[in-house]
Amino acid sequence: MNAKVDAIAKTVIYEGYLLYPYRTSNIKNQQRFTFGGVYPPAFDVSTMQTQCLLEAGKEAEVEVTVRFLHMLPDGAVVERTVSAPGPIAFEGIDGRTEVERELLRDVVTRLTVRILNTSPVAPASRDEALRHTMLSTHTILTVKDGAFVSMADPPEELRAEAASCKNNGTWPVLVGEPGERDTLLSSPIILEDYPRIAEESPGDLFDGTEVDELLSLSILSLTDDEKAQMRAVDERARELLARTEALTADDLMKLHASMRGMRTLRSLSSEDLPSPLVGEGQGGGHR
Repeated sequence: MNAKVDAIAKTVIYEGYLLYPYRTSNIKNQQRFTFGGVYPPAFDVSTMQTQCLLEAGKEAEVEVTVRFLHMLPDGAVVERTVSAPGPIAFEGIDGRTEVERELLRDVVTRLTVRILNTSPVAPASRDEALRHTMLSTHTILTVKDGAFVSMADPPEELRAEAASCKNNGTWPVLVGEPGERDTLLSSPIILEDYPRIAEESPGDLFDGTEVDELLSLSILSLTDDEKAQMRAVDERARELLARTEALTADDLMKLHASMRGMRTLRSLSSEDLPSPLVGEGQGGGHR
């Protein structure tokens, strides 16, 4: 996996991991891991499915990797990676991954990846269930000598096949450089094809819907007592605080008002404008 794809996958797996003001005493941090949960069947949804289209011959090599977070009995969270198809066996979690390939026509194949949690437990609470849950689950698919089809914008001749694909709890998008079609990220968070992280971003703030500049300034404004509570959460919270406190004035200025994708509009008459038009802009901290 190349570095850009890994960076996007890391952002997805830690989206919502901990939210500002980054203290477990805060209400919005008392119910964590709300994206991508594959739960024990006795508790909640126990299956995640990705279906996508692949343009490739029968012998094309496809690699499927499933990644998720695993909460240990002591509350610590670790990353897990498994290859599909195959078993999933970690402390407190039992399951399996399945991969199917169905030739639709010529060199068009429907690829199905299922992630199943088969843990034989009946948790009495959500907190207990989380220790037996694949958290923030996502799938990364790569192909050699083939190309994935955009599920968001498939070519006209494949629209019917794309519409027939069933994605449960996840959504596949193309990742990498625009135009590349050898890697697909199936994410529990809806993304567009070729998502990217702003180059000015100093690191993950666990909330890709927020602006890095505002969150960084908010962290710097925490009281000493609030910062102490943040450090007490876990190592990732401590790293986030230390990284933010180390930002220089120049680092913060880089996060301020960067513009991307501006377009120059030709001169139009009022009849040409059914609604107001604006150029596309994006702040430096947006993802």
